[in-house]
Amino acid sequence: MRTLLLTRSDVSRNLQALSLLEDLREAFRTDALARTVAPQRIRAPLHAEGTVMALLPGSLPGVPAYTVKVHSKFPARTPAIQGVLHLHDLVTGELMAVMDSGHLTAVRTGVVGALAADVLARPDASRVAIIGAGVQGGIQLKSLRLVRSLSHVRVFDVDAARANAFATRMYKDLSLPVRPAESVAEAVEDADIVVAATWSREPLLRSGMVRPGTHITTLGADEPGKAEVSAELLREARFFCDHRGLAVSQGAVGNVGLGEEVIRAELGEVLAGLKPGRVSAEDVTVFGAVGLPFQDLAAAWHVYQAATGDDAIGGVDFSA
Repeated sequence: MRTLLLTRSDVSRNLQALSLLEDLREAFRTDALARTVAPQRIRAPLHAEGTVMALLPGSLPGVPAYTVKVHSKFPARTPAIQGVLHLHDLVTGELMAVMDSGHLTAVRTGVVGALAADVLARPDASRVAIIGAGVQGGIQLKSLRLVRSLSHVRVFDVDAARANAFATRMYKDLSLPVRPAESVAEAVEDADIVVAATWSREPLLRSGMVRPGTHITTLGADEPGKAEVSAELLREARFFCDHRGLAVSQGAVGNVGLGEEVIRAELGEVLAGLKPGRVSAEDVTVFGAVGLPFQDLAAAWHVYQAATGDDAIGGVDFSA
């Protein structure tokens, strides 16, 4: 079997967010209806500045492959997430591709956030607050434009200069009014959609800070000890996740001392029609994602098919 090597540039050229949105919509639905294997997220600290993690196996009914991803997180570096993803033949285990996982993970995370907003935010939601002016904040904002017509954005970051630079860059890229805020409270005070993508270990969003009808996506609470939304706000809201067990063991729920009782449904269950999502225009909805192996598979299979198709772009064959 040919083994394809796909660099970060190859992944970027072959990963289309709009198509991936529909691939992930179907992947979440399929996982909810026919989950074949429990997702594994194996994490180990390297030192005070970084961690290493393995996500496996990425598996979905109907996809003849599985993934194993190994990456590191170094918050002080840009990009903060670096690693590789292995794509294997599901029947034989042979290695089909090795691809850079940094850009793939960033884009699939952005698209998952947009998918959650499409399912859970009000149809007329147009005002966005971004908490955390890093790479993922920008990808989340760009991805949201796939599912909603946005009118203006406020951004907050503990580094005011980074928030200012983010506002300038996003205005240039998206021709969308983006204004830095001096606090989290100011950023979210009139938002319809709030996206938190930070390294915070203390809740930033608390009860009374958001208006009725707001949707919140919290992405930073994806490892033990990290938190962006307070326990009180999670109890008051309708909380949804990508995986119940992981939301409790290492995600937004368990990291603030709560359990499964606050989880209304997994996003896939809502997409599959098994559980309700937003039930009222006044609901505050929260989606907490840790990131799952099947999401990696959906994105990697999307890239692999594009890279090996008739219109393939890039890629190096390094088979023996």
